Amino acid sequence: MIRPAISTDLPALQDIEIAAGAPFRDIGMDAVADDPPFSLDELTEYLQLECIWVAVDADDAPVAYALVAVVDGGAHIEQVSVHPGHARQGLGALLLDEISSWAAVRGLPALTLTTFVDVPWNAPYYERLGFRPLPETDLTPGLSRIRDDEARHGLAAWPRVTMTRAVTAPVRTAATAPQPG
Repeated sequence: MIRPAISTDLPALQDIEIAAGAPFRDIGMDAVADDPPFSLDELTEYLQLECIWVAVDADDAPVAYALVAVVDGGAHIEQVSVHPGHARQGLGALLLDEISSWAAVRGLPALTLTTFVDVPWNAPYYERLGFRPLPETDLTPGLSRIRDDEARHGLAAWPRVTMTRAVTAPVRTAATAPQPG
């Protein structure tokens, strides 16, 4: 099940991000695996903006999460992390669909993200979900700043790409369901 994150989820999200980063070590990208997760303060900011969703197990414990920010009028996916013990179950795709519905309700035309070109669970995965490379010449100022920040943090050591997918009409998800009260 996908639901909005709550404050008690935040420490688990850090653990998920660390675990999801570990496979990068297996392909020689130790610096990515060693990159610290979002801080609790950063996660709290996204939580206050209602921009974090979690996939939970039968006990309502988070096993995956995604967060988004509005960048230059689009929904920019800042992070998608799935605990390796729950990978290959479609949770990342469900989280992205949740974000797409959230974006549609807000009139945002596209999802964007930045990712590694040659990592199987990065750009090739997102292509299977309908994302397409965004040419460097089409980057908005905000997306260019994100790419510059990534380069300053050492991520340009491996080929990166900005990708985009059109937002479609919302489907009934946690983002679009009527809220009680």
